Amino acid sequence: MEVEVNAEAKDKRLNQMVAITVVFLSVFMGVCNIKDGNLVQAMQQAKSDSVDRWNEYQSTRIKLHITETARDEMTVLAASAAPQTRASADAALKRLGDDISKYEASAPKLSGEAKAFDAKYDALNIHDDQFDASEALISTAISMAAVAALAENMMLLLGAWVFGAAGVFMGVCGFAGWGFHPDFLSLLS
Repeated sequence: MEVEVNAEAKDKRLNQMVAITVVFLSVFMGVCNIKDGNLVQAMQQAKSDSVDRWNEYQSTRIKLHITETARDEMTVLAASAAPQTRASADAALKRLGDDISKYEASAPKLSGEAKAFDAKYDALNIHDDQFDASEALISTAISMAAVAALAENMMLLLGAWVFGAAGVFMGVCGFAGWGFHPDFLSLLS
């Protein structure tokens, strides 16, 4: 009977360690998922802003091209126009020139804004990858801990702690804004 009590005490201790591990990792993963959700929303906004700016840039470049073509045609027509219509042609040419200047000035600004939104998206994506890696590692750790309890195997629990520690590290990297990126995980497919 003494042997049975010792075995039950040993199992209870392992199960308590598994329970504490699962609770800690689950809570940490939940908090990371909240932050990751906010991060994904910010990434979507940055991508949307980028697409909007690139569309505005393309629109500006098209308007510039059309206005330059109209100016060139107006210049040719004005050269052969009667003197009384020359004044209105000159006014139209001035308006076209002003529009061309406006489009030439705004195109680089729009391009720069679009590139800035792209850079913001890329920076946010690094942290999204960190949270994704954290979730994968912690999910693996929780699964290993569950199997450790079923199999009554301390080595599996130690393995779960290794995966859990790596997952917590990746989550802390995401929260702290550290640049550590799990490239090796991202390249797996």
